[in-house]
Amino acid sequence: MAKTYDQFLDGKAHLAGDFGFDPGDLPSFLFPFQRDMVAWALNKGRAAIFADCGMGKTPMQLSWAESVCNQSGGKVLIVTPLAVGAQTAKEAVKFDIGAAISRGGKASSERITITNYERLHLFDSTEFAGVVCDESSAIKNFNGKRREVVTRFMQKMRYRLLCTATAAPNDYIELGTSSEAIGAMGHVDMLSRFFKNTQGTIDTKAKWRNHSGMVPLWRFKPHAEDDFWRWVCSWARALRRPSDLGYSDEGFMLPPLVESEHTVSSDSVFGGGLFPRAAETLAEQRQDQRDTIAERCERVAEILSDSSSPAVSWCNLNAEADQLVDILEDSEQISGSMSDDQKEDRLAAFSRGDIRVLVTKPRIGAFGLNWQHCSRMTFFPSHSFEQYYQGVRRCWRFGQKHKVEVSIVTSEAGEGVLKNLKRKSSQANKMFDRLVAHLNDPLLMKRSNPFTEKEDMPPWL
Repeated sequence: MAKTYDQFLDGKAHLAGDFGFDPGDLPSFLFPFQRDMVAWALNKGRAAIFADCGMGKTPMQLSWAESVCNQSGGKVLIVTPLAVGAQTAKEAVKFDIGAAISRGGKASSERITITNYERLHLFDSTEFAGVVCDESSAIKNFNGKRREVVTRFMQKMRYRLLCTATAAPNDYIELGTSSEAIGAMGHVDMLSRFFKNTQGTIDTKAKWRNHSGMVPLWRFKPHAEDDFWRWVCSWARALRRPSDLGYSDEGFMLPPLVESEHTVSSDSVFGGGLFPRAAETLAEQRQDQRDTIAERCERVAEILSDSSSPAVSWCNLNAEADQLVDILEDSEQISGSMSDDQKEDRLAAFSRGDIRVLVTKPRIGAFGLNWQHCSRMTFFPSHSFEQYYQGVRRCWRFGQKHKVEVSIVTSEAGEGVLKNLKRKSSQANKMFDRLVAHLNDPLLMKRSNPFTEKEDMPPWL
């Protein structure tokens, strides 16, 4: 029988296949919008959930893992950032789901095993039927060896789930990292399918470059943007609030976020010049960061010393953190040189309220942790919007009862970094808008049956 033109086009579409199953009834502790997400992910079998901080990714991934265990008769491994494993285990107890932490590389006695990314290489993938990567956006920040361990481990799983709030906060190309992990399409295949290389700059160390050594500047091919988002929505779902899926936002309203900018004077002189000026290149920006450490740290101390309430101070340089713990009372530092156990212990201590001011870098402590007990922080900004977003959302998340105050401390010469951060924030909002718009396309999203007002509230509340 001859194919119609529409059938021909459908056959050419690059959409992720279905490897899952109909989950049937899902736990009553899930909100209706969470049930929709979990049911869709289980039907897909290999999927990504991009849900904003505080939307309940932990109960969703625990429910997903339990359903996979029931379906397969096997076990599921949940992989988390440091210190988030203990948080996940507590949630499992809260919802009466069998899960336990394992650090030695062996599956736990429970059907669901929880570990962190730093210990994943100790585990045998053949012991598990499925895997969940919590805060999966952190994968791209790992070194090459650890990133390869995660990718290879996932490739051997029939059932895969990625959960994160920021899949690609300001760069569409980064969605290829998630796509490759769940087997929807390889990173290079994605680039050639939807994007074209328009121009670039010489950088022999860049991961992606063409034969001339140029770092490509990727742009959507003509008329490919809608196809790209349709493809992403074939393996991913995104939401910032329940209303993105047509539900009420009651109970999911965020408190005010108050961002203030604090600029210290800078006497940095670059390139043999005679007078201070704004830092333009990355090297100049790094020099200015080093030149103004004392002034910026003193300003942070002024901001955080006027209260006894908990606070976080996010740094970029070891020297910044070292100086802050010297001048800030009741502060403790988490540094990259510490062992994983030491990092976990201090992150847990801050979560319990045993440390008043935590001083660390976003790449160490900004992923996955719930710090609603804290509503104050300072930030030395970098060019990474993801790190800024994740750092802020440790405290500014659903369940926070106070306004969250974020003090951004920079220098006169370093204001270009802050400008770039704001530009990336605008790009991130655009990306989520596109994802949510396609998510709600009735041709792509099949909503479950509506719930009554009485059923909307999970019984554990």
